[in-house]
Amino acid sequence: MTRPEGGGCGSLLNGVAQPIVRNATRVGNWGRIQRMGLGSEPGRQPNFGMAWFLLCLAFCAHVADEALTGFLPIYNATVLAMRSQYKWYPMPTFEYRDWLTALIVANIVLLLLTPFAFRNAWWLRPLAYFYAIVHLLNGMGHTLATVFGRTASSIHISRPAPGFYSSPLLLAGSIYLLVRLRSSTSKSTVKS
Repeated sequence: MTRPEGGGCGSLLNGVAQPIVRNATRVGNWGRIQRMGLGSEPGRQPNFGMAWFLLCLAFCAHVADEALTGFLPIYNATVLAMRSQYKWYPMPTFEYRDWLTALIVANIVLLLLTPFAFRNAWWLRPLAYFYAIVHLLNGMGHTLATVFGRTASSIHISRPAPGFYSSPLLLAGSIYLLVRLRSSTSKSTVKS
């Protein structure tokens, strides 16, 4: 048996000697991620970090699904139809580039908030509830549009509706986030 570069054993991990490796750089932040915890381990502070992260990934998949299946023209037509019926209807119409850029920026910002979700930051909890409810409604909307084959009375769509394929991910992710928010009560929140 040859000795690793730098020689010797550094520590025991589960009864197995671990070599000391010198002149090697650590790859990534895996140790930091492990210290954050997934939030459901016994003896650890409960948090909603993994649920937040999974919903962020579902949102990324959903944006890609919508972009690839032609969601925006149907959305814009639906908004215009709703405005003609209801003058107060507040939703804007978008150009493709602006819409996609805004969703990519939103995804990046939400993903950057993930470490705070792992810390169970008290100020992120209201946003997390809002985020989960919006995506629960979003997933249900795409599913209902597929079932009914239309978004408004005058806007008929081919089935499945754009964004339908990723809507189960949104539904599962938002329900999981709501459950984790509920189980990581405010008693264990950290002032971050």
